[in-house]
Amino acid sequence: MRSAIGSVLAAAAIGFLAGSAIAQDKPAEAGVAPQTQKINDLLSQAWKANNLKASARASDSEFLRRVYLDLIGRIATPKEVLAFESDRGPNRRARLVQKLLYEKNYAEEYARNWSNIWTVWLLTRTGNPVYRAQMQTWLEEHFARDRSYKDMVVGLLTAKGKTNDNGAVNYVLQHLGEAVPKNEQERDGKFDMVPLTSRTTRLFLGLQTQCVQCHDHPFNPEWKQQNFWSVNVYFRQVERVGQPNMMRGNQDATVLELRDTDKVNTEGLIPYEKRSGVVLYTKGRFLDRDKVLDLNAPETRREQLAGFITGDEQFSRAFVNRIWGHLFGRGMNEQPAVDDFGDHNKVVHPELLNYLAAEFAGETSAYEFNRYNAFDPKKLLYWICTSDAYNLTSAASPTNDKPELDVFFSRMLLKALSPEQLFESLTTATEGQSASYSKERQDRRDAWMRQLVQNFGDDEGNEVSFNGTLLQALMMMNGRELGDAIRNKDRGTVAEAMRRGRSAAKIIDELFLASLNRHAQSHEISKILAAGTKYRDAVSPAFYGDVFWALLNSNEFMLNH
Repeated sequence: MRSAIGSVLAAAAIGFLAGSAIAQDKPAEAGVAPQTQKINDLLSQAWKANNLKASARASDSEFLRRVYLDLIGRIATPKEVLAFESDRGPNRRARLVQKLLYEKNYAEEYARNWSNIWTVWLLTRTGNPVYRAQMQTWLEEHFARDRSYKDMVVGLLTAKGKTNDNGAVNYVLQHLGEAVPKNEQERDGKFDMVPLTSRTTRLFLGLQTQCVQCHDHPFNPEWKQQNFWSVNVYFRQVERVGQPNMMRGNQDATVLELRDTDKVNTEGLIPYEKRSGVVLYTKGRFLDRDKVLDLNAPETRREQLAGFITGDEQFSRAFVNRIWGHLFGRGMNEQPAVDDFGDHNKVVHPELLNYLAAEFAGETSAYEFNRYNAFDPKKLLYWICTSDAYNLTSAASPTNDKPELDVFFSRMLLKALSPEQLFESLTTATEGQSASYSKERQDRRDAWMRQLVQNFGDDEGNEVSFNGTLLQALMMMNGRELGDAIRNKDRGTVAEAMRRGRSAAKIIDELFLASLNRHAQSHEISKILAAGTKYRDAVSPAFYGDVFWALLNSNEFMLNH
């Protein structure tokens, strides 16, 4: 039955990639913020200069599903879909974005989603789950309080204390690197701090300095090996108290303490070896900038570095590009990576990136909307999500269907759901739950993520590496738990739709709303019902369960489009 219904759904044009199954909405509303209008203007100029015709505007349902996934990490519920449809006023898409970002009803989900995202970026998906949970709790509180991105980064780089008191310490503790031989620790510090150095510059500056750890950069002559090790010096007085249990999947965790000590590396010099075998020494210096380590400053070395990083122009540019990549599936550079700036990977939209970075930092804006504190992630999300480019469909036009043109953002790129989005969306679709987050649901989510990482692990936490295994991951969910959720006679989406006792067409429409966040079209309903008449259970829970199962296994469900 499942395969038959699946074939019918495919024949019924659920293959949304062709763009024929979803009617286009009215023309775009006027820009709602000057920053949004600037995005529109600059990208429109780029389209014109490259002879690109932008794709059609996404339908309301396509936009709604996209913004729910991007901002709060799950699809919408049928109730939320219908509420959006009932809003007939102008700029309702902008109001939806504002609701998800600022309304109290969504505050918990917004904080949980972005703490999930940043925990992966900071710690990857591997390692001890207790330490990861501590980090996530700290981040969730940060986002719930709407603290600035600058405060978050300073808090991570300068964190001190115990893991069970201050979850932020887990960022540094996770990436200490190899222990320095004991006879060299007084001179060089306790750990080599190599992973922390490369991850810090990559995450917060968009500079992949791991490329120059062992040699000068082959394509960027201004990047020297010394640049890596001169930043590394700032971490060499870090001290860890306690021995961690970093085994994957282990549910126990020793309480660790992170602190700074002035008993080691007192001269602020670190040796590094050239490929020729020559050993050189470098002092603490912030990359190639004119900012050096002050050994007599009242601030710790990490506090000095945090000030240099958050005060650098690349700090805002890196964040804007990272968020842009989260929303569009790629950054503004020639290559899709969001964190690899340099002459080898030039920015295609420098004016737009620099403008948004300055506005995000609050450096130049006199606009009323930008009166909020500088480095507020929500205002950047608002500007981008209300832009014309974000509102485009993923279906290509005749002029923008080549991969090399993706960097102009004249259509929305397809994005595979992250494992976290997949779990939350499956749970929302099958159980009809949104903001309510029970202990039982959290335990199921943790177990699902552990199983996923163990089977399809990604030590670097890169979303793209999961794209090829999402079908396999969904098969894991298509076991007993998902089957029970679909076929439960007492509760769940199928049971509730049937309990209301409406027509078969209405029940099928509810299943479409719950899974794909859009109404079923008449020809889809007709073909599904025609297939159902071949079976004795055409109006039974099993029939509707198979329809729902097929919808949850469709590309339209598993892709953010």
